[in-house]
Amino acid sequence: MRLENKVALVTGGASGIGAAICTRFVKEGATVIVADINRPNGIALARELGEQAMFMELDVQQPQQWQEVIGKILTTYGQLDILVNNAGIAITGDIENCTLEDWQQTQSINSDGVFIGCQETIKVMKARGGAIINISSIEGIIGEPKLPAYNASKGAVRIFTKSAALHCAQKDYAIRINSLHPGYVSTPMVSQAIAEFTEAEAVEFQHRVLSNIPLKRMAQPEEIAATALFLASDDASYITGAELIVDGGYTAH
Repeated sequence: MRLENKVALVTGGASGIGAAICTRFVKEGATVIVADINRPNGIALARELGEQAMFMELDVQQPQQWQEVIGKILTTYGQLDILVNNAGIAITGDIENCTLEDWQQTQSINSDGVFIGCQETIKVMKARGGAIINISSIEGIIGEPKLPAYNASKGAVRIFTKSAALHCAQKDYAIRINSLHPGYVSTPMVSQAIAEFTEAEAVEFQHRVLSNIPLKRMAQPEEIAATALFLASDDASYITGAELIVDGGYTAH
């Protein structure tokens, strides 16, 4: 019960890695707010998790919605101890085919959403401390030719996290901020991205990816959730501004 008496907000919490994090956090004693734009899935997950979970609709691109959600959390629970900025999208398209609209939408959700979330959460956390986990990706460290917008957004999350962590440390806010960098994970987002490839591209991509993972498989969402739990808990009390890679050895080459 490493998160007993903690209140956690998880964006993109209705599916994939986000849902796995919500589930693990509840098992570890936390009260969890499942925040997502997918209302049916979010409500269903919150019901499944029981009285320790609540769904709140949140479009991470909208500052006002962040303020409303955080206000509801404080009114209901009186505290917010953990934020997991997990919401994200991946739109395929190389540098020649990626549209400006796709680029801007990706940055708005994956990068701007993390910035807004951290900014609004720090306002309420600085009085008593807390932990913020920004879900980046190994794609924020290495390149993928068919995901330039995603690469850029996750790279932004990586370095922004360090800046925000240093600020909080300098201000003695007792807020730890770290980035988590999953490799390839069996999630709906990955499946959807592969589905957008041609058949030949999909075969090449899967062969290239799997052949370059030393552990010879994609991760399960629960394995990423276990790492998020570590960063959210007091076990990581001396870790801030760090980037934790969970990729089966992919970037060890």
